[in-house]
Amino acid sequence: MLSAVSPQTLARLRFPLAELTKPEVRRIAADAGLPVASKRESQDLCFLAGQGKRAFLARHARLPEREGDVVDRTGRALGRHRGHQHFTVGQRRGIGIAAPAPLYVLETDAASNRVVVGPRDQLETGRVVVRDAVLRRGGESVDRVRLRYRSRPLACTVETAGADGELTLRLAEPAAAVAPGQTASLMDGDTVIGHGTIA
Repeated sequence: MLSAVSPQTLARLRFPLAELTKPEVRRIAADAGLPVASKRESQDLCFLAGQGKRAFLARHARLPEREGDVVDRTGRALGRHRGHQHFTVGQRRGIGIAAPAPLYVLETDAASNRVVVGPRDQLETGRVVVRDAVLRRGGESVDRVRLRYRSRPLACTVETAGADGELTLRLAEPAAAVAPGQTASLMDGDTVIGHGTIA
């Protein structure tokens, strides 16, 4: 997420916990008598404030539940769902389709309210299109990209660069579950040199 922060802002930022592990921070908090020292880990998005993703989307994004088709890559209907917004590319659980092998969400289509599913190998891609890219160095400097939080950076090259900030990245190895709307951190070695949104 820090890849979108400008160098000027980064120069002023301080991360006092950066070198500490979570258990060390909890121990320091306990020694200081802070009640959060033993607080349970949150497994949800913090801004949901306990209301759940479905209720949050219905209330704030005005995305009501509406039935749509769950289909395979050929367009064959496999089942129904209650709103494309409840699915994420790469999702395996909660699809609601019984199949001999696990199914994964391959894509969602807001216009048609369809969810496309398939086997894990259909999640893989060797090309990634990034929109609204901001680079601090030239595109020829991009040699790696981080596509998911906590994922390892993948070797890549910029295949094409559009004037409108669109980049097409050619990955050195296929990546699975590349999710539209997520941030792509563009790197030169270990240095973050830009960012964009996965299209």
